[in-house]
Amino acid sequence: MRVPRIIITSGEPAGIGPDACVMLAQSAWPAELVVAGDAELLASTAAALHLPLSLLPYTPARSAGTAHAAGVAHTAGTLRVLHVPAGAPVVAGTLDSRNAAYVIETLNRACDGCMSGEFAAMVTASVQKSTIMDAGFAFTGHTEYLAERTHAALPVMMLLSGELRVALVTTHLALSDVPRAITRQRLLDTLRVVHGDLERHFGLREPRITVLGLNPHAGESGHLGREEIEVIEPVLETLRAQGYQLRGPVPADTAFAPQFLSSADVIVAMYHDQGLPVIKHVGFGNAVNVTLGLPILRTSVDHGTALSLARTGKADVGSLRAALSLAITLASHASP
Repeated sequence: MRVPRIIITSGEPAGIGPDACVMLAQSAWPAELVVAGDAELLASTAAALHLPLSLLPYTPARSAGTAHAAGVAHTAGTLRVLHVPAGAPVVAGTLDSRNAAYVIETLNRACDGCMSGEFAAMVTASVQKSTIMDAGFAFTGHTEYLAERTHAALPVMMLLSGELRVALVTTHLALSDVPRAITRQRLLDTLRVVHGDLERHFGLREPRITVLGLNPHAGESGHLGREEIEVIEPVLETLRAQGYQLRGPVPADTAFAPQFLSSADVIVAMYHDQGLPVIKHVGFGNAVNVTLGLPILRTSVDHGTALSLARTGKADVGSLRAALSLAITLASHASP
């Protein structure tokens, strides 16, 4: 198994992203890890956490285009850094919009490196969307931003914890906008992305997909809404005729019962807060966010910036650890 090169973006500098990167660096990993972030910030974070850390500069010229070649496995207590200077002094727990451009640059550098083959996958720590938008950037989330930068037609957010996987048809929309956004074409495209990437990245042949209804009781035969009849069911019929293993539309209040989950490889929810509360209840702190539909591999944490925990040593790095582990697994088995 080859040793992939993974780029980790350190996220919001005032949050726990730098802490998590320093804490992960304390363990050995079967991959070459590169963190995109401010080297001085990472050094001061290690000092604040009283953790030993030897920073190593990352030189792109030495590594460009060789992400799939044999890399150098990560050694505990070291951290290879792709230095991106912060725009302003960082105060733990205090947001500063002057550092928004810095956060965006770490994402750009990681994304572009994955596109060029310099990196096999990217893992993202959490960012503060409000601060980035306050600075004037059009940013509703990692998923949408990376899709635009990689020219992906339709990104699909999927969170997983153990064997439970939940993918979303819509992501960061106001609830009032969701019904209009769920069109036949969007649902058709979403299910094709989910089906294709579960086969391509996860090795699931003919994945079993359970599709939730939008309305209570999946519309109750049209008495509680007609989206199931007019949008969801016709799409499922079309894809079943193409050989897809689809179940639904299933009421969301019963789909997550153990007897139903045992026959599903993934649950496809119609909107953000329909599916994610369940998976966060099951695995919060250890769940992983994977973006399907991109030409690159990208995994992420399932939580926010946790500003109050920055530099305290109390941050739980389980989700970033799980995201890194999954990225290494997927990248190690990907075709060169």
